[in-house]
Amino acid sequence: MTAAAAARSILTQLHEVMASRMHAQGKLDRVVEIIGESLDSEVCSIYLLREGMLELFATRGLNKEAVHVTRLALGEGLTGTIADKVETLNLAEAKAHPDFQYRPETGEEKFHSFAGVPIVYRERSVGVLCVQHVDPRRYEDVEVEALQTTAMVLSELIANAELVDEEEARGRSEQQSGPVTITGLSLVKGLASGYAVFHQPRITIDQVMADDTEAERQRVYRAFDKMRDQIDGLSQQAEFGVGGEHEEVLQTYKMFAYDEGWSRRINEAIDSGLTAEAAIERVQQRTRMRMREIDDPLLADRMHDLEDLSNRLLRIVSGQLGTAATQGLRRDTILIAKNLGPAELLEYDRRRLKGVILEEGSLTAHVVIVARAMGIPVLGRARGLRGILFEGDEVLLDCDKGMANIRPAQAVADAFDMRFAKTREKQASYAELRDVEPFTRCGTRIQVLMNAGLRDDISNLNLVGADGIGLFRTEFQFLVSATLPQRERQLRLYRDVLDAAGDKPVIFRTVDIGGDKAVPYLNSDEAEHDENPAMGWRALRLALEREGLLKAQARALLEAASGRSLYVMFPMVSEPWEFDAAKQVFEDQLAFLRKQKRILPEQIQYGAMLEVPALAEVLDLLIPRLSFLSVGTNDLTQFLFAADRANPKLAERYDWLSPGILRFMRRIAQSTIGQPVELGVCGEMGGRQLEALALLGLGFRRLSITPVSVGPIKELVRQVDLNEITEAMNRWLSSPPEDMRATMRAWAEERGIAID
Repeated sequence: MTAAAAARSILTQLHEVMASRMHAQGKLDRVVEIIGESLDSEVCSIYLLREGMLELFATRGLNKEAVHVTRLALGEGLTGTIADKVETLNLAEAKAHPDFQYRPETGEEKFHSFAGVPIVYRERSVGVLCVQHVDPRRYEDVEVEALQTTAMVLSELIANAELVDEEEARGRSEQQSGPVTITGLSLVKGLASGYAVFHQPRITIDQVMADDTEAERQRVYRAFDKMRDQIDGLSQQAEFGVGGEHEEVLQTYKMFAYDEGWSRRINEAIDSGLTAEAAIERVQQRTRMRMREIDDPLLADRMHDLEDLSNRLLRIVSGQLGTAATQGLRRDTILIAKNLGPAELLEYDRRRLKGVILEEGSLTAHVVIVARAMGIPVLGRARGLRGILFEGDEVLLDCDKGMANIRPAQAVADAFDMRFAKTREKQASYAELRDVEPFTRCGTRIQVLMNAGLRDDISNLNLVGADGIGLFRTEFQFLVSATLPQRERQLRLYRDVLDAAGDKPVIFRTVDIGGDKAVPYLNSDEAEHDENPAMGWRALRLALEREGLLKAQARALLEAASGRSLYVMFPMVSEPWEFDAAKQVFEDQLAFLRKQKRILPEQIQYGAMLEVPALAEVLDLLIPRLSFLSVGTNDLTQFLFAADRANPKLAERYDWLSPGILRFMRRIAQSTIGQPVELGVCGEMGGRQLEALALLGLGFRRLSITPVSVGPIKELVRQVDLNEITEAMNRWLSSPPEDMRATMRAWAEERGIAID
C-alpha cells in the first residue's frame, strides 16, 4: 500500500468515526485504536489541555485506569514539551531525551520508541497525540504525517465537542504569555504603544476532511496558478525594484512557487482525503519540523520564505485575501508584517496606526520613506515574530533604541509611560510656539519650513506653524503608484497642495526616482546594473534622459500654479549644465502654455539641491542662475563619507557634527555671502537641535525639516545669539575638539540653551 493510500485509509476510518453519533469520549477511544493499528504501535494516546494541565483522555496500550488521572504540566515530560513548544518529537529511545519523565501509573516502562505531535487550535496547542512502540525505532515520515493529519481532525472534533473551553483555547504557555523583548533595526525613530495587529491575519482551517477529492485538487491548481501570477507580478511592483535584497527574496519565491516537489506533496495530502487548506497546512507542518533541525542561517531564511509563501497560498485557496486595513483598526495599533509596500501602509487609518514592526525592511525601502514622512516609528529586521507575538498583544515600540517590549511587565510599562509622558509634555510646549515667529536673541528671523510628500501632510503646515514647505517630495506619488502617474493626476495633487498651503510657499522638488528608489515602469538598462544605486541613474539624471517624464511634470506644475508663485527645485545636480537643461524643459512648457493663452504663474523661482560634493566646486558658476540653494544633508553625508546609509553597520557610524562635514557646510555658506540667493538645508540634520545649532553658527538661515521637528527647532532658535555661536563654530573648526558633540552640548548648557 502506498503512503497516500495508507493515509487515505486512516482518514476514511476517522471520517466514519467523526460522522457517527458516538459521544466525544467514544470517538477519542476509537481514534487511538485506529492510529495504533494503522501504525503498528502498541500505544497510542491523546492528551487534552484542561484547567492548564495536559490530561490523558484516551489510550490504547497504557493502563486504562490512568485515563483522566494522569496529568502533566506544559513543559513537563515529552508530552508536555510537545505542547509547550508546539513541535513534533520523533525518538528511537524516549528515555534518552532530557525531558523524559516516567509516570508509573501508566505502565509505559517497557516502551522505547516515541513520536508525538501537537493538537493545534487557533494557533495554540490544546493537546498532544502520541504513539509508542516496544522496539527502539524512529517512525517513518509518512507515519508522522499520519499523526499530524489525525491531530488536525482531532482539532476539529475538539472545537465542535467543546472538549477545550474557549478561554483555554485562547490561553498560552508561560513563554507565549510572559513579557518578551525583541530587537531589530530602527528604520524610523520614535516611541509608540498599541496592540498588535497582523497585516495578513493567519487563516483558520474549519474543515479538514474533503467531501470531494478532485474538487479540492482543482482548487489547489487554481490557487497555484494565481499565486505564481502574483509572484511574477511582484517584479512589477515598486517595492520589489531591481537589485539588492528584494531581488534575492523574489528569486527564492519564484523557485518555491514553481517547485514541483512542493506541489506534489500537497497533492499527495489531498489524495489522502484532506481539504486543500488542510493539505497545505500539513505540508507546512513538515516544513516547520525541518526548520527546527536547520543550523545554516541562510537555509533557515529560505525555509522562512517557503513558510511565507505557504501562507500566501493558504489565503488564496481559502479566499481570505484581505488585509487588516480592509477590516479597519479599532484601537491604537502596532502593525506587524513581513514586509509592506508604501501603498499598503497608506490604506491604514493614520489616527489608529501608531507604529510598524517588519520582519524585513531596510533604511531606503519605499515604505520606510513614506512612514518617516508620516511620523510613524518603524522597527525592521525583527525575525521570528510568529509564536512570540500574537494578535491583540500589548506592544511598547521604542525605535530610538531599536526594540519592542511585548506584553510588558508593569515596571517596564511604567518607565515607558514616563518617557512617553515627557515626550507629550514637550510636544504640548512646542504647540504653544505654533504662532510664534522664530527670532534669535540677536533679532534675526530664521525661516523654519517643513518637508512633505503626501496630500495629507499639508494639514501639518498650520498645525505646527511652519513658514511653508521647503521640500515637497513629488516622487511619493510615483513610489506608491503601480503605473506612471499621468499628467492630470499630478496636476490635481499639486493644485490641492497649493490650495491647502494658501499664502505660504511650497518648494516642489522634481521627481527623484531611480537608483535606490526604483520604480518598475521606468527601469532602464543602466539602472538594472547599478552597483551602487544611490549614486546611479536616478533623480535629475534619469529625468533628463526621460524627457517626457520631466515635460509632463513641468506642465502639471505650471498649470497647477496658474496665478500663483511657483518654486521648483532640481535634485542631485552635479554640474551647472544639468540645471540649465532642466530649467529649459520648464521654460519650453511655459512658452507652450503662453501660446495656448493659459493663465501662467505670477512668478517662477528655480533652485537646486546640493547633494553631490562636486557641485560645491562650481557654485561660483551656478549661483548667479539660482533663486535658492538647498543642501540635502542625507545624500551629501553618504557621498562625502563613501558610506551607504542603507547599510545598517554604517547608518549610525558617521556623525553630522564631524569636522569634515561642518567645514564642508561652512564653505558652501561662505560661497553664497553677498549673492542674491537664499541658502537653506533640507534633511534630518536640520531637524536635530544640536545639529541645527551648528548650522546656525555656519551661516544657514533657512531650515526645512520634518513637521515634528518644527517646534523643537523654533524653541532652539529663540535661545540662540548668532554672534556667539558663529564665533564658537569658527574657533572649534579651526582647532577641532576631540568630541565635537560633547563640546557643543557643554557650550549650550553653560548658556542655558535646552538641548534634547
